[in-house]
Amino acid sequence: MSEVRVKLALAEGFRTQIKARAHTLIADEPLEAGGTDEGMSPYELLLSALGACTAMTLKLYIERKQLPISEVEVLLTFDRVHIDDCESCSQPEKPERQEVQHISRLIYVTGEVTPEQKARLLYIASRCPVHITLHSNPHVEDALIVRQP
Repeated sequence: MSEVRVKLALAEGFRTQIKARAHTLIADEPLEAGGTDEGMSPYELLLSALGACTAMTLKLYIERKQLPISEVEVLLTFDRVHIDDCESCSQPEKPERQEVQHISRLIYVTGEVTPEQKARLLYIASRCPVHITLHSNPHVEDALIVRQP
């Protein structure tokens, strides 16, 4: 089980403190969205999780198979696109919706790779746990707890 604590003091705008184990990150919105740009946006953090998981999963496979690859880089983008502009996107659940949320993940590997290895690396990337979670329509359970000041 993973646990993350996210804390936002309303007086600090969108600046948000994120803690997991002994690590602390700051999230924020860019200036044009009303933030102070002191950290990554929530969508950038989401993309970071997918990119890090992809790279780590590929590292395990590359080392196990002793492939001659020295570097893995993952470039991710998020956008909302119209269905007509997205050939690879599946149709949304609600047909009246005209746009779909789209993540593009480009994986660069440095080294000698055969076409068969390339196909296998792409398959392994699709098996990273964060990728599987995003595709599984995870259930999010919400509760609101009121604290007295």
